[in-house]
Amino acid sequence: MVDGKAMSKLNVLYEDNHVIVVEKPINVLSQGDSTGDLDLLNIVKQYVKEKYHKPGNVYIGLVHRLDRPVGGIMVFARSSKAASRLNKQQLEHEFEKKYLAVINGIMDNENGKLIDKLEKCSDGKTIVSKKGKESILKYQVLQVNKKTNHSLVEIELETGRHHQIRVQFASRGLSLCGDQRYGNYDKTQLALFAYKLAFVHPVTKEKMVFQIKPPMVGYWTEFTM
Repeated sequence: MVDGKAMSKLNVLYEDNHVIVVEKPINVLSQGDSTGDLDLLNIVKQYVKEKYHKPGNVYIGLVHRLDRPVGGIMVFARSSKAASRLNKQQLEHEFEKKYLAVINGIMDNENGKLIDKLEKCSDGKTIVSKKGKESILKYQVLQVNKKTNHSLVEIELETGRHHQIRVQFASRGLSLCGDQRYGNYDKTQLALFAYKLAFVHPVTKEKMVFQIKPPMVGYWTEFTM
């Protein structure tokens, strides 16, 4: 059963008969797992079911995921045709996904690319490995806080590997603030947010662009946005 409070707080950025674009809250699962905890896929299903008074099961297609501690923009499909077309865009790297992150340290260059081979291990961690898959991201340093030695970085993924952003920065001694898995035992909230998403509408073929700001709490308050 979906929590009514969670559903009422759902931030819907756009919806029509084919897609629904929402903000995933921090620390909410993208889809259900063995924990049985509340997940965004079921929240969206219940939202559509109640808003449009749909009997029986509601189809909502999961197109992409965000890690549990990461908040930000996600698009779901409202039909199997839309899901198929959006998944094709994903596979062909036609989605534009941009993130904001606060990192520990200051980059040598204000912009550039990080390229590594990443391998997902059986324990759920991802490591840099010669046996891994090529993983590429582009970055742009937006602001630097010299008092805290933190940097606000915009990141665009060219590939979508498991924990890619977190591992690529951590492997260079620039772990994300709040990263309890790859960082320095930092127990605060992970400072990573999926702030921009662009894709082609699966039916109208219109370019859809969505952008939101991270919640101004924690590390985000060190910077102006």
